This record gives sequence, C-alpha cells and structure tokens, in this order.
Amino acid sequence: MAETWGFIDSGHSSPSFNMALDELMLEWVSQKKIGPTIRFYGWSPAAISIGRFQDANEKIDFEQAAAHGVEIIRRETGGRAVLHDQELTYSVAVSESHPAMPHSIKEAYLVISRSLLEGFRELGIDAEFAIPETSREKTDSAVCFDKSSWYELLVDGKKAAGSAQMRRKGVILQHGSIPIEIDDVKLFDLFRYPSVVIRQEALQEFKEKAVAINEAAEGTYHYDEVKAAFKRGFEKGLDITLETMVLSDAQLMEINKLAETKYKNLALNGSAEKLGGLK
Repeated sequence: MAETWGFIDSGHSSPSFNMALDELMLEWVSQKKIGPTIRFYGWSPAAISIGRFQDANEKIDFEQAAAHGVEIIRRETGGRAVLHDQELTYSVAVSESHPAMPHSIKEAYLVISRSLLEGFRELGIDAEFAIPETSREKTDSAVCFDKSSWYELLVDGKKAAGSAQMRRKGVILQHGSIPIEIDDVKLFDLFRYPSVVIRQEALQEFKEKAVAINEAAEGTYHYDEVKAAFKRGFEKGLDITLETMVLSDAQLMEINKLAETKYKNLALNGSAEKLGGLK
C-alpha cells in the first residue's frame, strides 16, 4: 500500500510568503508537526531568488528588476539566481531518516528527480537525467539555467528544471523551478553584463542550454495542467499518495510573521547593499 504524504497547493503567492513557507515546512517536519510534504506554488509578483551564498551586487541589475516589477529575494538553499515567473515551483520536505531518502545528497536528488521525470512524461515530454561533465560545465554565469547539476532534467540536452537542496535539523528541503514559458529577453535584462555584445552572446548561449515546457511539448499547457501532471508524477515517482493539506489560521500567521520579519526585511533581504553580503 502506498504511503500517504501531505500535499500543499498554495497557489500564486508573494516571494516572501513562498520562501517563508518553504522554510517552515522544514521546521514543521523537524518538529514532527507534519509528515513528509510536497508543495506546489507560483509567484505573484515574479521574483529573482538569490542563492544563499551568491553575491548579488555584481550580477543583478536592481534598477531593471524594479522596472519589470520583479522582486529580489534570498532563498535558504544554495546555487545561482533563478527568475521565477511563468513556472510551476515545487518543494519537498522529508526527514533524512525516511526509508526512501538516501544519505547522499546526490542520490537523494536522483530519488526526487524520478518524480520530475514522471511529471514530464505525463505531459508527453521525453526528458532525461543530467550527468554533468566537469570540463563541459564550467561557467561564471549567475543564471541558474545556464548549467545543469546531477540528475536535473534535460530535454534534447537542454535544462528543463532546476533544483536546490539543503539539509537542516534532520530534514531534507529540496525545491525547484519548472518553467512553463521563458521570457529570455526579460531574464537577461535583469542581470549585469560588461557590454551589450556580451549580453547578446550570453542570451544566445542560454537559448541553447535551457527549455520551457511549452517549447518542449507538442501542445500548450497552462499552470493547472502542469500542476496536475507533476502531482501524478510525484505519486508515481515516489510510490506515494498525496493528501491535500489545508493550512490552519495559526500556520498562516506563522508564515506571514516569518515573511514579514525575515524575507521582507530590507536589512536582511531586499537591498542591493545587503543582498551581496548576507551569508
């Protein structure tokens, strides 16, 4: 009989709410307030999430971000910057001691990536796992989808989903971005480059390295259709049943408090001066 995991469908929320809820999912699993949980969500407004240790000052064009109405937020996981716009975002919170989760970070990626692979298959997209070659994958780009990591998903050799993982308090938190559409011109407006020529070269290279669902699929899919496909994919990939969880008023208060005090706080997360120095 398949194990039951919790499923949170939190819809499109603010960047600060999204990052606060991911962090609290880890805390709640650690405190045994909830069991293993998967969450799907979108972003309103769009945002650039900065990796925990990434220096944003040199790479992000804060003026262009403001002009596009794109917020800047720092996430708890590592890695490089991700533009969260027309996409499905997932997060998984599960105890490190769960029988399905290997001790190795790389192998845990593989377990979760099987679910993503099943999700792409549900949409009729032939995806495969990335097996990076060190010599091929060197890059100084700040953009996440310029590079694939172990067991991320590729379609025709192009990155189709990006993920990041952290472990804390005996819990694995992995979250990732599955683009439905990519506005690559907008994306490259948001990053600093030494010249217009170099920006254009980087943009052309990016088009050869990244792909969105509606570019890879035969048809056009909307958010709800993608969400349903990847929900089935997680159930197949992990051999689980997902049971919808409704956040309580107390949980919502906790999320909003953390969003306000940590993720909306300019001294921690919002200004160009502070973003680069936060570790």
